[in-house]
Amino acid sequence: MNRQPARSSEDLASVPPADTAQLRTAPFTTESGVDLTELQAAGRAIMRNVETVIDGKHEAVQIALTVLLAEGHLLIEDVPGVGKTMLAKALARSVDCTVGRIQFTPDLLPSDVTGVSVFNQAERRFEFKPGPVFANIVIGDEINRASPKTQSALLESMEERQVTVDGVTYPLALPFTVIATQNPIEMEGTYALPEAQRDRFMARISMGYPDIGSELAMLDSRDTNSPLALISAVVSGQILRDMMHTARAVFASGAVKEYAVNLVRATRDDRDLRLGASPRATLQLIRAAKAQAALNGRDYVLPDDIDSLAVAVLGHRLVPTSRALGHHHQDSGPVIDDIVRRILGDTPVPVGAAAFAVPASAVPKTAVLASGRSGPVLPAVRGIPAKPVGSTGQP
Repeated sequence: MNRQPARSSEDLASVPPADTAQLRTAPFTTESGVDLTELQAAGRAIMRNVETVIDGKHEAVQIALTVLLAEGHLLIEDVPGVGKTMLAKALARSVDCTVGRIQFTPDLLPSDVTGVSVFNQAERRFEFKPGPVFANIVIGDEINRASPKTQSALLESMEERQVTVDGVTYPLALPFTVIATQNPIEMEGTYALPEAQRDRFMARISMGYPDIGSELAMLDSRDTNSPLALISAVVSGQILRDMMHTARAVFASGAVKEYAVNLVRATRDDRDLRLGASPRATLQLIRAAKAQAALNGRDYVLPDDIDSLAVAVLGHRLVPTSRALGHHHQDSGPVIDDIVRRILGDTPVPVGAAAFAVPASAVPKTAVLASGRSGPVLPAVRGIPAKPVGSTGQP
């Protein structure tokens, strides 16, 4: 992203109104990306398409799209029958790119995921037959029904975007995203995902049961056919790649990055957690926040973006203590979510100019938010007053 040379806080505070308006409304784009208006329109088209299949789950659909745009992987965790696989398939069908589907079962082998070398008798040599992981969007249905050996077949592809078979490395086509589903509790015939694999998922979401209105509407809309058969791609693969490029170039200030680091570091020292979030979690939290900012039409990240994504991005990486779990022996999700929300409430948040444009080292004083949380304040920058960022996501 091309930016003007850095200016001091005094220079920025003295920007005249005309210049300020230009800075805030000028189209944001990159050489190989799309501008924010096009990105926002394409994002809304994808969401509308998915929500014709998934009723009453706007927040889950929004986070799923954010993860896709941030080039991450998504774990959809919930009880059977609430639409986990339907969401994954609807999102995949909304984009014109290759899709692979893996139904994880206890007898599934690693070669069934990555591919296998087969001997060609006519040519007297081995040929590699790619597995379903060689696709732009890979749907892993009930991933925790496969053995840990098979689950680990995805580790290299999810982190390094490549597959190694028989000593030969094969790159995966970009974009590459894994959308996996699993049951949240240890039901019969399931194997819990190891922490190393859970950490590779950018976010975890839960569908939850639909409200009564959505469930009644589902009975009418799916009485004779599946709405999934009626949806088609609304965005091409090239446009999706351009959207990803634009989201990657969204600006995150030093203060926002420091805020994300402080949140993650707080999980490592929390009394109720045996295992905190990794440095990979910090990277993915910022990437997801950039994607969400782009979907909201902004070329900069706000602390609000971090706050709204913290539970989804951090929750599945944390391991609570036995004391924190209490009677929640099988399902630790609600306990962990409450811990993340408590850490959010205890962590000072940057506000005003520091929230998006001024280095944290320049912060001279603090203020208290309406919610009671304290955070640094700087003089007005680019015509924006020094006050807490509102819940609407706008400075």
